[in-house]
Amino acid sequence: MNLLSLSSGMIGGIIAIVVAAILLFILIIAMLATRYKKCPSDKVMVIYGKVGKAADGTARSARCIHGGAAFIVPFIQSYSFLDLTPISIQIDLKNALSRQNIRIDVPSRFTVGISTEPGVMQNAAERLRSLPLNEIQRLAEDIILGQLRLIIATMDIEEINTDRDKFLEAVSINVEGELKKIGLRLINVNVTDISDESGYIEALGKEAAAKVINDAKKSVAEKDRDGAIGQANAQKEQRIQVAAANSQAIEGENKSKVLISQSNARLREAEAEANRTAQSAEFIAQAKANEDAYKAEQLAETERAKRERATLEADVLVNAEIQKQKAEIEAEAEAERIRRRAQGEADAEYAKRVAEAKGQLEILSKQAEGFGKIISATGGTSDDAVKMLIADKIEDLVSMQVNAIKNLQIDKITVWDSMQNGKSTTAGFLSGMLGAVPPLNELFKMNGMELPDYLGKVNDKTALPAPAATTANDKVKTDKKPRAPKA
Repeated sequence: MNLLSLSSGMIGGIIAIVVAAILLFILIIAMLATRYKKCPSDKVMVIYGKVGKAADGTARSARCIHGGAAFIVPFIQSYSFLDLTPISIQIDLKNALSRQNIRIDVPSRFTVGISTEPGVMQNAAERLRSLPLNEIQRLAEDIILGQLRLIIATMDIEEINTDRDKFLEAVSINVEGELKKIGLRLINVNVTDISDESGYIEALGKEAAAKVINDAKKSVAEKDRDGAIGQANAQKEQRIQVAAANSQAIEGENKSKVLISQSNARLREAEAEANRTAQSAEFIAQAKANEDAYKAEQLAETERAKRERATLEADVLVNAEIQKQKAEIEAEAEAERIRRRAQGEADAEYAKRVAEAKGQLEILSKQAEGFGKIISATGGTSDDAVKMLIADKIEDLVSMQVNAIKNLQIDKITVWDSMQNGKSTTAGFLSGMLGAVPPLNELFKMNGMELPDYLGKVNDKTALPAPAATTANDKVKTDKKPRAPKA
């Protein structure tokens, strides 16, 4: 019970630690997620604090991001946004001195905004981050007013009034260059009207208007004169052209009648020729069509014959190729079967020979081991060991000698004995037969050995009686009768 309680307490402690770790991890993730800030497309995010170093090695005061997102390091960095909304500024410039020392009024409207260029955006972060919109607008207005007065002082009134493109280009270059220093860019310039206190621009306008009016009146008189002359000339030309047209019309009518008659004659002739040509063309076309049809039919028959011949040749060749491949595959299969069968037989024969050799080696090893034990039993003398083996096999040797004549059926032998010299020929026959079997001592001598002493000695002078000579009168007849079949 104590071990069980201890294990339960350990498990509970581990679970509590795991839960605490998970909660801590979730808290860290939530905190990191709140510090990952995204920058909207209409704002510039300014990250300030410890933001690293610039390319030249100096410490940067802020890092600007337009679009995207960035991670704000807690306790080290902070952030704010600069609004990219365009700012419209009305500039009522009055009494600006021109190069001609004439004071003019130039009312205009400028549209500016926070720049997104990397260097200019850094200027905006350093100079405009904490300023409200109205302060930024007033700062830009002061810069624009100063640059406008400078530009007007270098230009004539005629250039400002007539060549507006040049004036606006100069304004854009000078004003935008100054605005970039505080992080702004010039979006648009619109000059509404230009006036002066001395009426110089108005006089220039009246002079230009009078000149335009006089030029217009002169142009109208010249056009009226040209119109009257043109009208008279047109009437004269009209009468001449009408008379000429009438005479040409009468002549044309007469010629037309002649041409009509000739045309009718040619029409009838052409119709006849056309009929004849049409009939001939019809006959020729029919003949040509028949000829083309015959040629087409002949060509179709030729192509059909070629196609049928190609089909037959393809069938024959394909069948021949199939049969050839089939024969090759069957021959390869048969060769593979023969090779595998031969390999199997060779492996079987090899295994058989190996098994036989292993069996012979085992037999010979066991025999050598037994023979070694016999030699050890006889005192280490190999001759005594051989004699012991032969003595052990004497019974088998004697049995072999007896078996040599055991199956001899004496009752089937008929002997006509003439009893020569007082001795039976039958007895001599049996004695000679038994003498033909080598004695045991002779068997040992033929193998280069002698019988041991405990088997007795054989007297070499003792000889078996020689078998009696068989005379011509002896007649031996062997009558082999057939055995009765076994029941």
